[in-house]
Parts: sequence; C-alpha cells; structure tokens
Amino acid sequence: MGTLKDQIARWNLSTKRVAAPPQSAPAQPYVVEVPTSTAPVPVIKARASAGVDSYATKTKLHQKLLTRIDLSSIESLTPEQLRNELGVLLVELIEEEEIRFNDQERAKLVADLKNEIMGLGPLEPLLADPAISEIMVNGCQNVYIEKNGCIQPTNIHFNDDAHLMKIIDKIVSRVGRRIDESCPMVDARLPDGARVNAIIPPLALDGPVLTIRRFAVVPLQMSDFIEKNTLTSAMAELLSALVKAKCNIIISGGTGSGKTTLLNILSSFIPENERIVTIEDTAELQLQQNHVIRLETRTPNIEGKGEITMRVLVKNSLRMRPDRIVLGEVRSSEVIDMLQAMNTGHEGSLTTIHANSPRHALGRLENLVGMDGITLPTKALRELISSSLDFIIQITRLNDGSRKITSIEEIIGMEGDIITTQEIFCYKRMGINPDGSVQGMFRATGVRPKVYEKIHTYGICLSDGMFDPGDND
Repeated sequence: MGTLKDQIARWNLSTKRVAAPPQSAPAQPYVVEVPTSTAPVPVIKARASAGVDSYATKTKLHQKLLTRIDLSSIESLTPEQLRNELGVLLVELIEEEEIRFNDQERAKLVADLKNEIMGLGPLEPLLADPAISEIMVNGCQNVYIEKNGCIQPTNIHFNDDAHLMKIIDKIVSRVGRRIDESCPMVDARLPDGARVNAIIPPLALDGPVLTIRRFAVVPLQMSDFIEKNTLTSAMAELLSALVKAKCNIIISGGTGSGKTTLLNILSSFIPENERIVTIEDTAELQLQQNHVIRLETRTPNIEGKGEITMRVLVKNSLRMRPDRIVLGEVRSSEVIDMLQAMNTGHEGSLTTIHANSPRHALGRLENLVGMDGITLPTKALRELISSSLDFIIQITRLNDGSRKITSIEEIIGMEGDIITTQEIFCYKRMGINPDGSVQGMFRATGVRPKVYEKIHTYGICLSDGMFDPGDND
C-alpha cells in the first residue's frame, strides 16, 4: 500500500495531470453532498458552491498546500493525524487567499480536498455508506451504486477523465499494479478488501470505467443468511456439517449472486487447528482462522513477463502441507490441478464457479479442463469430477435483489457416461408479491445424503427429521 509519504508524493505527481480549465471555460465542480432525506430511493446529490469557481479554487489550493507540506515529517503521523493537520493547513490557506465561503461551504471544501489527498475523492461519501455494495463509474459523468440489491443513479461526478484516471492510478498503485494504454485493464483491491476492476481507453470507448464491489465491514455469519432468508436453519446445519466432515464443495452462481460471501461463511466452519491455503486472482476472502496462508496471482509486467497464474499457485500450494485449499474461483485450466488435489488427500477443499445451475457447473468444469489444451476422454474426465467433488451449492440472485440458495446437490457417482446427482434441498419460486419481492419456499426433497454416515463418524449429529420432505420455511 505504501507509506503516507508515498501516498502524498503520488498525489503530488497525479495532480499535475489535472489542469485547471481556461478562464473562459465553464467550471465543472464536483462538491459532494449526501442528503439525509428518508425518500424511498435516495440519490446522492452534488452541488456547486454559489458564486465560487470550485474547480479552479481547489486546483489552486492543491498546489499551495504542496508547498506547505513537509514530506519528511509526515512518516510519524497516523492517517487520522495527517487528515487533521491537512484540515488546519487548508483553513489557513483559505483565509490567506481571502476566499469568500460561509461555514458550510468552507467545511465542505476542506473535506473534499482531504478526500482528494488521503482518499478517493468524490467516491469517499459512497465508500462511507455501508449499505452500498457496489459502485459503478461509467466515465467521469455517470456514477451508479447498488444499494439493497437495486441499482440506483447518483449525481456524483468527476471533473474530467483525467481526474477519474488519477483516482484509478491511486487505487492500483497501492497493490503494485499498473494501468495505461499498453495495459488498459486491471484487477485490484482497496485496503478494506473491496474488489476493484478498471478498464480504460482504447478498450473503453466512452472514458475510464471503474467498478468497486464491496464486502461487509464485519464479515457475514450463517445467522445473517438465515435472518435474510437466504437459506433455512436445516440447510445451514447441513452445510456446517459438510465443511467439518471435509467434504469437497463447489459453490455455483452468477455474477453478484453472493458466491464469495457464502465461501467466506463456509470457511468459518473449518477447525482452527487446520492449515488453510487460499488462492485468488485478487485477494478478497476474509478467513477468521489464525493459520491461513494467502496467495494471489500476478499479472505480466510491461515486457509481458513475470506472470504467475492460479494454476502455478495451486501446484505450489500442494508443497505447502495444506489441510484445506480454498480457491476464490476456478475459471481456467487450474481446475484440473484442483480436482487432482481433491482426489489425492486434500479433502475439504472449497471453491466457486460461474454457472446458472448445478448441471451447468459440471459442464463448465469439463470445458475449463480443455482450455489449456488438456485432452482427456470424456468418461475419464467425468469420473475424475465425480470422485473429486461431493456437493454443489447453487446460489442465485433473484429479481428483487435478494439472494437464495436454490439447490444443494450431492454428487453420488457415475451411471454410464453421466455424472449422477441427487438434490437434498431446493428453493421453489412461486411468484411475485405486490411489493415486488419474490415469493417462494425452501423444501427438503426427502433424500438423505450419501455422506450422512461420514458426517456421523466425525461426531456430528444432525437434527432428526431435517431431511423429511415438505416446506422448510
């Protein structure tokens, strides 16, 4: 992430790229104001200070502030102390320049400038709202958010594309990555673990695009899923038992369905005395155990060399004496190494995959194996999959923004050339309520899982009647 001194230095260089517009050009202020209104669809407002060219004013204050900062002395300051010192300096500069502001406008200007230096500028009010789960910046003028499962527009904007690029540069440089015309796409993360994706021209035709997917400050627990009606207590009891009994599980779902959140929750049931290795493209898992080794892939450098793929990390993890291997997501040829690991003594491994149903997930696993030129007979490949995986959990994001675990299926073997499964729990969708929410119910199919005896050998006793068919709401 870099020291405070590095952050200030990077900001210093970046601000030189955002030149003030000529005097004849109209100003494009971005002073942000978050309303306290209780309207059903809140929109975050932006306003301009009356009678003040805020863009030119901020640029001028930026440059004057740099002359007052002693970069050699800020290393001893905490981020909060530095923010306070910057606030004092900015107030002094405003008074020296005799800029006419009322108290509210002055406080707003100081807050915005501190956000520019220490934070992510206009995005800071959004990042301060824990109810916002996704921030989508479509060019400098269009910012959308996802709140309570629904996408909403905001009136927040950046001055221009150069201003947005400055914020993107600040994000990716913290994790040692880069973005420019030769490398116009990047995955990164924020200090709080939020996932970041950026893509810029020439690939993005209408200006830089920034997407930030956030996670709860306090990781969700299984009780939160039950409270949100994502699953039933019986389903939660079974999933907990499967993890403790070292069953190999793959979580299937679409984009934004909650796969990573569910993976985090399931990993919380791994015993403390086990050694866990996590492997991700961008580190975002929040495991609570002490004995966790976190590995992250590396993109190629400017010469196109130095790339470390997930498959290389999976192979390396096998030499690290893991009790559990947790893959953030399988999306390429690393799936073959994952399956072999699951089938050769690394039981209890967890991963996710993009798929719309358990059956589609099995088909995707077959396709991913062939992505790196690996050729196996279809039957042999399916036998490897069926012997490696124990359960597929399907999680779905519904029309109303809610997430549901729509199916828990057990892989029980092969019949001819076909992988056979049996569904233990399912969610049956019934219709739409007048308020727009999805109507449905969870059901047990009446099938007792094949691993029931294995669970019992781990000293885990499941509740009587939890597999009885019928409604489980």
